[in-house]
Amino acid sequence: MLSYEALIEAIPHALQSVDLPDWGEKQTGKVRDIYVADGKRVLITTDRVSAFDRVVGLIPFKGQVLNQLSAWWFEQMQDVVDNHVIAMPDPNVIIAHEAEMLPVEVIVRGYITGVTSTALWTLYSNGERQPYGISLPDALQKNDALPTPIITPTTKATGGAHDERLTRDEIIERRLVEPALWEQVEQAALEIFARGQQVAYEAGLILVDTKYEFGLVNGKLALTDEVHTPDSSRYWTLDSYGPSKEPRNFDKEFLREWFVAQGYRGDGQSPIIPPDIVAQFAQRYIEAYEKLTKREFVPGEQPAAERIARNLKQNA
Repeated sequence: MLSYEALIEAIPHALQSVDLPDWGEKQTGKVRDIYVADGKRVLITTDRVSAFDRVVGLIPFKGQVLNQLSAWWFEQMQDVVDNHVIAMPDPNVIIAHEAEMLPVEVIVRGYITGVTSTALWTLYSNGERQPYGISLPDALQKNDALPTPIITPTTKATGGAHDERLTRDEIIERRLVEPALWEQVEQAALEIFARGQQVAYEAGLILVDTKYEFGLVNGKLALTDEVHTPDSSRYWTLDSYGPSKEPRNFDKEFLREWFVAQGYRGDGQSPIIPPDIVAQFAQRYIEAYEKLTKREFVPGEQPAAERIARNLKQNA
């Protein structure tokens, strides 16, 4: 584990966004920059981290944790489904096949929790027993394990709108995904989630729920984006979970909790995260990586755009 002092020192060098020399137009998302060329995608995961659908802070080495953890998970899941990764020439960079992305995000949930308007617990506590077209038993309590993990698919949010709730029947009726392909997606997602839960349990964590994105690479189903990271998944610590206990988050949710504690709810100017809190956030991401992979996190230097570009050309 990197020392607290090393994390404090790294804060001024956190990677925000990269303009690569000799590369064309880029797409910048909340946590990554994407370049497309010659049938490949260059994914540069930055150190930006978001809460309340806004970019609100920088966590040093977060991008490297996400890239290296996703690459590790892709290795573990290779026998379940193909993935889009070609190479990782730099700790901050993944070169991936350009995929025909499916227009549906696959959310797999093992527990009934959450506080947003579309969260499973919110819907259930308001009387819905078939949210997303899935039957749930009576008498569930918040944070209970579900009888079996369930898939609650959504469309991708666009233009600031929240994700649209979908059922399996709606996906087929609207021809968002063909029936046979959707069966492959569901089977792969549930198998990946089960394996993720087992790995998390052995690491002293609970994989609560997660988001998967799938696409077609050369006509074949492939897992894309990032996998089972503290940004894409909800984790609880195993020793904090139990009756009458509020489980301890081990994912980016602790960022949202910090902002709420400062009185911020997503509107107006967000407070600046002080260095000591930033370092604590960074330690969580690194600790999650080390617990899950049983490897020590060894960071690369926080890179200049020119060095990333040079490494990409050498690995083209």
